[in-house]
Amino acid sequence: MKLKRIILVVLLVLSLTLVAILFVPKHYDVLPFSPRAGTQYWSLSTGSQIGYFKMEAEGEAKESPIIYLHGGPGGMISDAIIESLRPLSEQGHDIYFYDQIGSGHSSRLADISEYSVQRHQEDLQEIITIINAPQVILYGHSWGSCLAINYLQKQEDRVEKIIITGPGPILPINRAVSTELAPDSLALRIPQFSNAEANAKVYNWRSRWIEKWAYHLNVKLGSDAEVDDFLALLNQELSKSTACFGRKNEKSYPGGSGYYSHIMTLKSFAEQADQRSHLAKLNTPILILRGDCDNQKWGFAKEYLDLFSQAQLRIIKDAGHNPLENQSEYCLALMAEFLVNP
Repeated sequence: MKLKRIILVVLLVLSLTLVAILFVPKHYDVLPFSPRAGTQYWSLSTGSQIGYFKMEAEGEAKESPIIYLHGGPGGMISDAIIESLRPLSEQGHDIYFYDQIGSGHSSRLADISEYSVQRHQEDLQEIITIINAPQVILYGHSWGSCLAINYLQKQEDRVEKIIITGPGPILPINRAVSTELAPDSLALRIPQFSNAEANAKVYNWRSRWIEKWAYHLNVKLGSDAEVDDFLALLNQELSKSTACFGRKNEKSYPGGSGYYSHIMTLKSFAEQADQRSHLAKLNTPILILRGDCDNQKWGFAKEYLDLFSQAQLRIIKDAGHNPLENQSEYCLALMAEFLVNP
């Protein structure tokens, strides 16, 4: 009888411990999200409330507006990228920086199954309609390049040119290209840190459980506030692999990224129709800037060159996933030249 009581107590303690681990919200010590002065909002027919910042073109000449598509999915616009691209506004371009649905200044969705590549594409399509320019220039970073190409394959007549930094894969992902090796002449390098190290360090039982519930049940087991802070901590560690030799990361990554937008959009990658045969027929000029120690697979960048006759690649030395961070002057010069050329 005494042994049974001991077993019951042990089982009760284990059950309560498991419940606490899996269901009690966690706190993550990260920087809070800071709203940006000058933010405006679009209320889209898709149901998205989108926060954006518009940088007006300088001078009288008005060229096609530039729309910056941030990385992630679930990333957001930073003050740093806004200031970095200011020189392009001096060439006569209005520049629009918007937080995609589920992140930054933009609203979070109650139904997380609505986060998808398709939803992001529909939002972008309506934003371009609102801007009401004959054509736009899309600037996609990382996942933003996936979104740019996804929009291009459906609305090529609205896109004048595309700039890509840290090229992400064309969707749906062709896993075969990830094994392709870059020519030795490019002297590409592997960054000191990896995404796997960051994931191993930050993920815990509760975060894994939250991810499973979201993926399989479309349910928010954790609040947006909790999981967005988790993603901020994860991004803080992941950012090490986006630079050649890591970076100081003590509370260096700001809050505001969107966790559910991140994982559910990634889930939808495989649902995209393969439009490579159509893309190969397009003549859209594309400039690709890739750091020599970008943590993304070489084959992802090469596939743009294989598909698009008007794509050009520049390898940026001593630069990681976002070459603009490390070699901004050189990158901006390449962009400026690309924008003025017919």
